[in-house]
Amino acid sequence: MIHPCSRGPSRRTFLRGAGVAVALPWLEAFAAPASARGATAGPPRRLLAIETTMGLLPQYFFPQTAGRDYEPSPYLARLAPFRDRLTVFSGLAHPHVDGGHAADICFLTGAAHPASGSFRNSISLDQIAAESLGGQTRFASLALTVAAHGTASLSFTRSGAPIPGERSPARLYRQMFLQGDARETADRVAALQAGRSVLDFVALPAKRLDKSLAAADRARLDHYFTSVREVEAQMQKAEMWERRRRPKPRLPPPPEQPEQEFFTLLTLMGQIVRLAFETDSTRVITLFVNPAVWTPRAPGVAHEPHSLTHHGNRPEMIAELKTLEETQFTALAELLAALDGVSHQGETLLDRTMVLYGSCMGNANSHSNTNLPILLAGGGFRHAGHLAFDPASHPPLANLYMSMLQRLGLETDRFASSTGTLTGLEFAT
Repeated sequence: MIHPCSRGPSRRTFLRGAGVAVALPWLEAFAAPASARGATAGPPRRLLAIETTMGLLPQYFFPQTAGRDYEPSPYLARLAPFRDRLTVFSGLAHPHVDGGHAADICFLTGAAHPASGSFRNSISLDQIAAESLGGQTRFASLALTVAAHGTASLSFTRSGAPIPGERSPARLYRQMFLQGDARETADRVAALQAGRSVLDFVALPAKRLDKSLAAADRARLDHYFTSVREVEAQMQKAEMWERRRRPKPRLPPPPEQPEQEFFTLLTLMGQIVRLAFETDSTRVITLFVNPAVWTPRAPGVAHEPHSLTHHGNRPEMIAELKTLEETQFTALAELLAALDGVSHQGETLLDRTMVLYGSCMGNANSHSNTNLPILLAGGGFRHAGHLAFDPASHPPLANLYMSMLQRLGLETDRFASSTGTLTGLEFAT
């Protein structure tokens, strides 16, 4: 049945079945009257921060010209449908964040000298946001990880302690949709693995709800249920391939195998992000993408990314690396499209979600931590095309973070190494 509410349906409405609680997306039927929610209130703002650890080939990421009329680079061409809703930045850096790959843990904190023996990290951007927004959702924040091993993430507490990242889309899915005692949960997991859907367990209340909704809400609910089933089907397919017998290798296995193929896992994580935002389960998510020692299945790719980043300007190595990085941008484009496909009070999830994408490696071949590849999509900004800053002065990346925190509605005037908000990036009206 629908989760009861003393004053009618609420924003946190669920469909419940034995061991299952399906959070519903925002529907017009759940909205409070304008007088109750305030004239200036609107859909919530959200933050998604993504870091890819191996940097990006600068010649294929940065445009050659600045401003709104820039000629898109090969990577940005993959994001062409969102050109007017993103800004790409060049010339930014975290002051005093050095140490090559060690800088990964400072992408959202800006803490200085991560490779030093006395290093202590500081609070990350997402956790600042979560402290303000987290009490309004089931999960204050989600720290997600796409990596061959380990639970490293982008998220750090106020004391600088790391927050472990979740690597399993299936576990995340169960956390979002399965409730009940241990036996009920085990039964539902077995049913999902056998090909059933969580929606099977709430079919009757879902039908009753559908009959009571206006046409626009019925269409929105159908779109959401379709997305849930698509995620389930992809997880089941990925698990099927994992269970299949593999050919006997001629060499001993590496210490730990990834749970799933890299790009499959990256796509699934993107779909989990969309469901988490659509159901307002959280408003703050980080995604740590570390392909370093994980050879993805991609045409023409035979080496793991870390060795490819040390290409020594060999054309064949650069070509392989370009293929891998372009595929990551294809996955990013799919995620932006998924967010843009969900409407809420005349805006889309993308309109209300700041999507930060970048790396703490400016050039992995030389282990440079300056001129970082950064872009920002969606989120209520008047996007400026390509904002090119003087690489010699390296304005603080934390200035961008200040702009983002203020766009979320936080009253703050300092974060990490910031000297103010970022020049040239303005809020949309």
